Amino acid sequence: MATQKLGVRRIGSATWSGAVGRMSAPFRRPSRRRRQEELTQDLLRQLAGVAEEIRHANLIQLQRLIVGQVDRAMADPALMAAMSTLDDLPDFKRRQLLFVNREYATILLAYRIGSVSWGELLGHLRVLCRNSVFADYWERTAEHRRSLPGESIEAKVGEAVDVIMEELAEGPDEWWVVGPSPEG
Repeated sequence: MATQKLGVRRIGSATWSGAVGRMSAPFRRPSRRRRQEELTQDLLRQLAGVAEEIRHANLIQLQRLIVGQVDRAMADPALMAAMSTLDDLPDFKRRQLLFVNREYATILLAYRIGSVSWGELLGHLRVLCRNSVFADYWERTAEHRRSLPGESIEAKVGEAVDVIMEELAEGPDEWWVVGPSPEG
């Protein structure tokens, strides 16, 4: 008899547990597997963010190396001639062109690493394009830009500068709005 009561209780408690389990099913926590998948996805997102930060750090370090080389070249006419691809220029003009190239590269780097938006990039370029030395640099290096892959960031920015330069050549009163749309 005790066995029967014990058996009934087991059946009863199993039945009761099953009923409670079915009632609480919609309120259960995510399964362990689902939680692991969520944690894995979160970890992958964080890892991708770290990879992007490392990429940006590498771009910044590369820019530092280039700036150091340009500075050394600007101080030594022999190195300056070796660095510049533009021929028949007096040293002062070569220095100017190397310097505006460095300024342009710095603005482009800021966009590449996400420090400035497309609209902010265009604003910086509008100011730079008003400079006559930059205008001369841009004209002299048109051939250089033709070798860029059309889908590259530098080609896209180069096309924007071309539009800005064309519109500035028309002499607009409101130079700060020339060029492509900031939303582009």
